[in-house]
Amino acid sequence: MTRIVIFAKAPVPGQVKTRLIPVLGREGAAALARQMLLDTCREAMAAEAGPVELCLSGSIDDVPEGIELTDQGEGALGERLTRAAERVIGRGGAAMFIGTDCPELDALRLRSACSELDRHDAVMYPTFDGGYALLGLKRYDPSIFSDIAWSTPTVAEATVGKIRALGWSLHIGGTLLDVDEPADLEQLQAGRNARATPFMQ
Repeated sequence: MTRIVIFAKAPVPGQVKTRLIPVLGREGAAALARQMLLDTCREAMAAEAGPVELCLSGSIDDVPEGIELTDQGEGALGERLTRAAERVIGRGGAAMFIGTDCPELDALRLRSACSELDRHDAVMYPTFDGGYALLGLKRYDPSIFSDIAWSTPTVAEATVGKIRALGWSLHIGGTLLDVDEPADLEQLQAGRNARATPFMQ
């Protein structure tokens, strides 16, 4: 069984979406982070791929029903991810880590990723900024999250290298858009407009 683990920060003004504060303000950036967190929870539940866990840094009052809330704990991001992977995979299941910054990571893509994880040791959906929106693992090794320069354009490439060095099979899905910078908001809206089908009589 695959457990979808949503890794997120509590949407506290001034602590989330900081690169969007110049255009949205502290409260606006936090409101967007909160909405994206709730949207991600909804899509993860709608995927019906397995249990959904919100692994949070900080606290939140209104966790959506049916989602287990856990604490990321202390340490750098790699340490926190390592603990979560060891915990989930150590129980005999697969772990699918996702963030809350990628509106394109919907229920359909999550189901597809879970299906690929049935056939591979690992699954990744990279993002245009060099990171990844999803990393699914059936096997655990502490090297996966160690010595990664987080929040840089090398995250996905370095992680792929670690997975291949272990000899694991890997499926890489389509590249998705993360929303972190003001330009990302514009690209997201442009993409939505391009996909929109006008009503024709």
